Amino acid sequence: MKSQNLSDAQWQKIEKYLTGTKRIRKHTLREDIDAVFYVLKTGCQWRLLPSCYPKWELVYYYFSKWRTTMIYCT
Repeated sequence: MKSQNLSDAQWQKIEKYLTGTKRIRKHTLREDIDAVFYVLKTGCQWRLLPSCYPKWELVYYYFSKWRTTMIYCT
């Protein structure tokens, strides 16, 4: 586990704010949020996101979605 990844306890606290759709996903929302935290903590550019995370376009999509809906503020 990378140091940027959420612990199980942290994930349980925020999971209820991020889940809600029943669509089939290739990557879990936890992987997406871990990737967002990686970018925010390291300052890496979106396009340089390591390959162990989902594609940067997907991660940025969720970041933008959560930012505009202010999920990250709750």
